[in-house]
Amino acid sequence: MANDFHNLCNVVEVTGDDGLFIHRARALLAAIKVDRDYSLVQVLKTKPDVDPRMEILIVDVECDGVPSKNAVGIEFRERIALCVPADDEKLVEIAAMRKGFPVLMHQNHGSREGPASLCLYFEPVKSVLRTWTPQRFLRRIQWWLEQSAKGELHAADQPVEQLFFVSKYELVLPWNIGQLRADPNLRPIVQRGPQRSDGATCFLHFIPRQDNSPRGTVTHIEIELPAIVQGFIERDPTTFGELADALTGRGIDLLAPLKEALAAGVGAGGIPVEKAESLLVVALNVPIARDATSEPTQVSQKAFVIDGDVRELGVATGALMVHEKRYFRDEASAALGVKPSDSWRSKALFPMEVLRTNDAAASRRQSSVDDEGPTAVLVGAGSLGSSLLNLWGRSGWGRWTAIDKDHIKPHNLVRHVAFAQHIGQLKVDVVAELTGAFSDGALAVKPIGADATNKTDEAVTQALEAAELVVDASSALDYPRLSSNLEGVGRHISVFLTPSGNGAVLMAEDAQRTVRLRTLEAQYYRAAIRQPWGEHHLDGNLATFWSGASCRDISVALPYSRISAHAATLAEQTMVSSRKSAAGIRVWQRDAESGAVTVHDVEPIAERKFELGDMPIFLDEGLIKLLQAAREEALPAETGGVLLGYIDFNVNAIVVVDALAAPPDSEGTTMSFERGVAGLSALVEEASRRTAGIVGYIGEWHSHPRGHPASPSRADLIQLAELALRMDEDGLPVLQLIVGDGDDLQLLQGEVHR
Repeated sequence: MANDFHNLCNVVEVTGDDGLFIHRARALLAAIKVDRDYSLVQVLKTKPDVDPRMEILIVDVECDGVPSKNAVGIEFRERIALCVPADDEKLVEIAAMRKGFPVLMHQNHGSREGPASLCLYFEPVKSVLRTWTPQRFLRRIQWWLEQSAKGELHAADQPVEQLFFVSKYELVLPWNIGQLRADPNLRPIVQRGPQRSDGATCFLHFIPRQDNSPRGTVTHIEIELPAIVQGFIERDPTTFGELADALTGRGIDLLAPLKEALAAGVGAGGIPVEKAESLLVVALNVPIARDATSEPTQVSQKAFVIDGDVRELGVATGALMVHEKRYFRDEASAALGVKPSDSWRSKALFPMEVLRTNDAAASRRQSSVDDEGPTAVLVGAGSLGSSLLNLWGRSGWGRWTAIDKDHIKPHNLVRHVAFAQHIGQLKVDVVAELTGAFSDGALAVKPIGADATNKTDEAVTQALEAAELVVDASSALDYPRLSSNLEGVGRHISVFLTPSGNGAVLMAEDAQRTVRLRTLEAQYYRAAIRQPWGEHHLDGNLATFWSGASCRDISVALPYSRISAHAATLAEQTMVSSRKSAAGIRVWQRDAESGAVTVHDVEPIAERKFELGDMPIFLDEGLIKLLQAAREEALPAETGGVLLGYIDFNVNAIVVVDALAAPPDSEGTTMSFERGVAGLSALVEEASRRTAGIVGYIGEWHSHPRGHPASPSRADLIQLAELALRMDEDGLPVLQLIVGDGDDLQLLQGEVHR
């Protein structure tokens, strides 16, 4: 029976309980003695000159839950070695001593010839030790044996087991390695990164071939191997022979595809010996299936570095031959039945994990982003815009062009993604550079250093016309108002933060651009005027500071944390809004003390355009319905009030935002209406305050009684003339709006012409 079990090396037997000095070993021994399922066989410890020091308990364990004659070959009674390290921060190792113990999943790094090392835990070591007790440890061993015997240890939703254990050394490949490898003007080199205590990371780079430096020259071979079923995790091989044997044990012939790869590129004319290279990286891709009836669900990748010439390895494997100082394909030896030497088997290997920098698709997959995003333009690459582009870029979402004419100044570094070395550079060039840097060139931002409102700039025009989506993050009114007059450009979304940084706003046009930013802005202002959340929504800045000598060099003092908090929300919500066809207005208000965020939605409504003079007038259907409802409520008497809005000469438009109800001292009859003034100034001033001074008085409105159209009476025309003379003091036109029966509505504009 002794021959049925493995023998441990470099150990001596311990007699008596007093021979154990490791406290966990003593505790385990005490637990085993009172456990009816465990029988102590032998107590051992490592020899004095052996490091690390261990004390070992050999036990027989019986498991009632192990099915008789189970398919995997675990027996009712198994002999187990409990190897207790002196280091309390390490787990107790478990080795199955029976020589016929099956090779299974969830076994630690070992060999097929030695004792199987059982992997009991999925959690990190520290997590296990936090609640570890000898009694629970003994139960865990039985659980592992029983679950393995039933074939239930590896959960159905758990990733398949890899072919090899994880190496502490890594090789990072570029995301576009196939394209780079196919470029005849480039050659690969391996560069080593900073050394770490737990290993090192190396990088495969491609450089121009005219660089004659031989140092680090490398040949990269990638081999696709047949699929295997998950199972025993192989010990990392140290030679090519060990690698080939490990794969042969899994039914994979490595030599044939290796020889083909080594001979690739060697034509009929051969290759001069002096063109040999100094390093070889063999990357193996092995698809792994969960079981024999399943399709592979994962590809195990492993790289092996060989310090030596790829052509010499080709000769050693019989793939190549040397003739007159040139390498040729060795096809004659195989035809003559001459076997190649086994010298390739002794070639030393250095195992490395294969990593790859992300392309856009991998970034989206890792970010749980379902769509690749639109061809898009970002207007404004300042603090908010740069943060948005950073978030979208890292998610692999969108193909971006950035437009901004400003450059980085020292004070911008407080809230911009730029670094000190970028001072003086255009902001668009900086975001393009940083996007390329974090994506290894997989993502590219096209920078346009220009004013987005410059309609004569060809680069700007072409970008806007090619875009499916245009995101305005310019934090100014110029571009979003201008964009509403642009035709043949992409759908627009405008995002901005409030002056205090505690609020954020997103306004999205519908996919067909029937509802544009101009009317969304007006409806947002009306909501801010009418809704409780608007009372302090656009309150002033925390503070300002002089960023330069000019009287216009005034900047807002605002913590980057507020930019970042809202940028994350706006980046995500822009993605959400772009997938919907409907227009939308959404406002976020954040409590800086608690971090709580409240959300307010404003339902967008279509606008109506009135062409009365040189300046078109825009009024949305929602405000029209409010005026009609006010008329119905006042009937049979007339009613009225003042119109609020703004006039923008840059875009040549008058936009009606809201209408105030009749002041309490107004007089309305069935034939006339005289607006009062009680409290009116305060209401107009409050509307202006809530909209940061943008919305103000632009005219009057009143209703006509039942049975009367909205056509202006003689008195209405006289009033309009008087209003026009009054507004002319500021050089502004004035509006008069009349609401009549049904949908009848008349809008008049008064202006003094000289």
